Amino acid sequence: MKNDLVTIKGMADGMYIEVRGNDLESLTTAIHEKIMKAGEFFKGGKLIEVRGDELSPENRLELMLILKYKYDFKVDIPGISVPVAEEEKTEPAKINVFEAEEGLSKFVHGTLRSGQEIAFNGNIVVIGDVNPGAQLKAKGNIVVLGSLKGLAHAGVGGNTKAVVAAYSLLPTQLRIADLIVRPPEDDTQYKYPEIARIVDGEVVIEPYLPNK
Repeated sequence: MKNDLVTIKGMADGMYIEVRGNDLESLTTAIHEKIMKAGEFFKGGKLIEVRGDELSPENRLELMLILKYKYDFKVDIPGISVPVAEEEKTEPAKINVFEAEEGLSKFVHGTLRSGQEIAFNGNIVVIGDVNPGAQLKAKGNIVVLGSLKGLAHAGVGGNTKAVVAAYSLLPTQLRIADLIVRPPEDDTQYKYPEIARIVDGEVVIEPYLPNK
């Protein structure tokens, strides 16, 4: 059964999801079945980690993004801030989280092809690829669970805290707020997903290394 692929464990500090295998489609289906069966039980819960001996870093990140945006889990990942309780603010938290603003999110399922444009006043989450000639424009963040090869403009209107994240970040043009950056001509790719954000007045693109 697909549900045998996923185990959700509730602990004192939050929830852990253990998965078996590395097939993303099977794992997302199994997670969906578990969450739907539980009703409102997991809604708004804090997710500590998704782990599995065979799970790749790329698929781990994609599962965490889906759990955050689709199922409303509180998740510590780049581009998504998690409120910290007052009693937890006594010491700085060493978490790989960028201070990006949250808000409403628009989900796009499937590949965006040349000529298609998605614009939204909040965040845009694409579960698929964005081909050359397609455009994404968001007042908030842009997250692509696939290859981003079109135009991406996050932070429309001047939101300098917005970020762009993708499994493969090779846009024809990338813009955050009023800053524009073009990818290198050699189409350099990293093994891990990448994050683009504004640092000291410049757009910085860097690999996201889970568990580093």
